[in-house]
Amino acid sequence: MADEIVARLEKLNALRAEGVDPYPPGAARSATVEETLAHFAAWLDEARGITLAGRIMTIRVHGGLLFADLRDGTGRMQIALKEDADGAGFARMRDRIDPADIVEATGTLFTTKRGEQTLLVRSWRPLAKALLPLPEKWHGLTDVETRFRERELDLIANTEVRERFVLRSRALHAMRAFLQGRGFMEVETPMLHPIAGGASARPFVTRHNALGVELYLRVAPELYLKRLLVGGFEKIFEIGRCFRNEGIDYSHNPEFTMLELYWAYARKEEFLSFLEELLGRVLQETTGGTSVTYEGETLDFAAPWPRTTFREIVLEACGLDIDALRTPQALAKAAKGKKLDIDFSDCVGLGACYDELYKRVARPQLIRPTWVLDYPIEMKPLTRVHPEDPTKSASAQLVVRGAEVINAFYHELNDPEDQRRRFEEQQALREQGSAEAQPMDEAFLRALGHGMPPAAGVGVGVDRLIMLLTGAHNIKETILFPTLRPEHPV
Repeated sequence: MADEIVARLEKLNALRAEGVDPYPPGAARSATVEETLAHFAAWLDEARGITLAGRIMTIRVHGGLLFADLRDGTGRMQIALKEDADGAGFARMRDRIDPADIVEATGTLFTTKRGEQTLLVRSWRPLAKALLPLPEKWHGLTDVETRFRERELDLIANTEVRERFVLRSRALHAMRAFLQGRGFMEVETPMLHPIAGGASARPFVTRHNALGVELYLRVAPELYLKRLLVGGFEKIFEIGRCFRNEGIDYSHNPEFTMLELYWAYARKEEFLSFLEELLGRVLQETTGGTSVTYEGETLDFAAPWPRTTFREIVLEACGLDIDALRTPQALAKAAKGKKLDIDFSDCVGLGACYDELYKRVARPQLIRPTWVLDYPIEMKPLTRVHPEDPTKSASAQLVVRGAEVINAFYHELNDPEDQRRRFEEQQALREQGSAEAQPMDEAFLRALGHGMPPAAGVGVGVDRLIMLLTGAHNIKETILFPTLRPEHPV
């Protein structure tokens, strides 16, 4: 590596000594590779002059011919230089340019004897001399640590990674287009919160020096979005980052992207069908159908999705009936009697115990897209109770391959007195040691006191959705720069 860097620096200095700027401002590109290949026949016939710009991936010299692969953001194309046409340009490309350098090349099109569509270069110049080489096996960079830590190399080396993030962009565009077409308005709410509310999660803490106060990176935008419902907006959504100070595994990253949406006056069935239509549209726009293949298995998202309840799925998975187990002690004793290897010692409150049981024995069994409805009210402190069962919440989650993708509430809680009681229950759990229980939020309660219309709401984990759409096995594959341990801790 050291020798390679020295050689590149020598070539850089040689270019400058020859009066060539290795980092000129701007470029004169007239077409992308994609456009050139799409119009190749027509532009060849008219002998059109074309200027491409991109990164040189390989260089091959055959006597008086030099071939190079040039890649831009749209594709790859071969370029060629002839020594007898431009000896100085040929020699400079041969002697001064390395793989990874970015160049601009102007010429006309031709087809080689092997049928390769090629740009015959009559002039060229460097746009950016790369002082570091590509990985030794740039065509198949596989070291996971390097791929995630130096994503720019991953994008250069692995075409499928680039395609995954192109698909992610298309999915976000499809979400916005669908929602805006249905009358929803996109809004933005604060990232810095005086109170860490909106979801049960351990927050990141920071400090604002000028105000002299501690603030929290948002764990969810929920409470601010509901205040906008109070303000009169009836159909709103936000797509943005959320932050939770939790463990890192295949489906969790401390910062992640969430779509959160609220719809005033929506009815339960209308809302769940709307969410199925939303996800169906995203799949159509990104994959061309309503099914995806994940680890060799076809996951069909065609509506309607099958439904079950939290109680039913737990009962089926392990034989425990949560309706008969209404204290942490009773639940732990029953789990032990079933010989379930579950440690409830770190769970504070019945809701946390239910959640641990569900994550360990029931949720992993849900492979195909399935609605799980009516979670215990202890697990959903901001949710209205089920209209027919006060021990359950008016909630539904889409679970696919054991991961929660959509977290929906078909009846949001809008009773300020009931909400205060929920906050008080959460505060009691905080005093018992829960790091995830939500604190009292007087500003939100004051807003509810002015009247919030009946509404439905949902959160969609964008990163997990992209995992499913692209067959990724780790959430880090869907985030351009995932959270990693510092390479050189301070």
